[in-house]
Amino acid sequence: MMAGIKEIISSCADRMDSFYLYDERRILGTIPYLKNNFPQVDFLYSIKCNPNASILRSVFSQGLGADAASVGEVELASGSGLPGNRIYFSAPGKSTKDIERVLGHCTLIADSIDEIRRIQDVCSRMEKSVCIGIRINPDFSFSGDSGAASKFGIDEEEAFAFLRNASCRNVKVTGIHVHLKSQELNAGVLAAYYDKVLCLAEKFASVCGEPDFVNMGSGMGIPGAASDSALDLLQLQKLSQSSLNRFRERHPGTKIIIETGRYVVGECGYYVTKVMDRKVSHEKTYLILKNTLNGFIRPSLARLVEKYSPELNPSGTEPLFTSVDAFRFLTLKEDAAAEKVTLVGNLCTAADIVAEDIMLPHLECGDVVIMTNAGSYAAVLSPMQFSSQERPSELFLSESGQIIGG
Repeated sequence: MMAGIKEIISSCADRMDSFYLYDERRILGTIPYLKNNFPQVDFLYSIKCNPNASILRSVFSQGLGADAASVGEVELASGSGLPGNRIYFSAPGKSTKDIERVLGHCTLIADSIDEIRRIQDVCSRMEKSVCIGIRINPDFSFSGDSGAASKFGIDEEEAFAFLRNASCRNVKVTGIHVHLKSQELNAGVLAAYYDKVLCLAEKFASVCGEPDFVNMGSGMGIPGAASDSALDLLQLQKLSQSSLNRFRERHPGTKIIIETGRYVVGECGYYVTKVMDRKVSHEKTYLILKNTLNGFIRPSLARLVEKYSPELNPSGTEPLFTSVDAFRFLTLKEDAAAEKVTLVGNLCTAADIVAEDIMLPHLECGDVVIMTNAGSYAAVLSPMQFSSQERPSELFLSESGQIIGG
């Protein structure tokens, strides 16, 4: 944890039993590092990771645009001061009503041929013309194999057949979007994926002319397990530089876009809860915590996957599950004797388990447990209405040291 965080957590825990703490210093350290290593790239923040208002203000103040996955997220981005040309709305199943509400307030990314036709119908009726992007499901995979069926995007062959024969008078396709995977830590795999997307963009240019943008999606991961190595951004930059420079030379007017996903905010967040009770049952020690499954669901989901999967290391299904050990459990008591404990929540369900048979310093009622990697896909995913419990607060520690929220 960054300097001073434990003291701040301890102070906040004096008045709260469970809360999130987001450290802006981590955000403001990560974004410049990204931009310095990839000066030829425009970065978007995926709002679905964490739509907390203070998070959005901080991220957008650093020049990132928005990847929006709903009309609500388009409106959040607009309300945070972003102009429409820096908001990209990509999601399957957009309705006519959705299109009507956002037209002119963002760049629409069509997810199907039928959606392009719906956009055309709306534009014709409103007597408007619009430039859009399309999401393509390419004939390649993230790891280099051939393409696969997907709920997302338009299959590459179908997309280019449409582009060659497009007859929508009010709609012009001027950009492409590809996204195949999140949470990749291997720089070589990511660089090879970027190269394939840029080759696809060249194919688009040969049919439609120079694109306004090519959105290469996300993929940048953060370490979770103790055995994980952090993504080597310097290595990724070196491996990607020739492809990026070559494309930039051929298409100087095209925006090359990467969505940051959890990379910017995942490690800025901590989930803090307290021991409400402790008990021993058949020689097993349980620490009962406040608001676990209903406060921060992903550690509980990891236990369920671990319990029911036949695999030793089951593959991730983002954003619900990354790995069985994607979070660390910390305490404020560093000098107490260690003991083996199982961490459970105070809900009336046996699924409310966040860690089993782990070693922690001896904790009593009122002591604090801290969970890491809680800055993305955490509060926003958790079922806080379940059991009508008191909701955990979300606190934002600004760069100046001010606590916002709570």
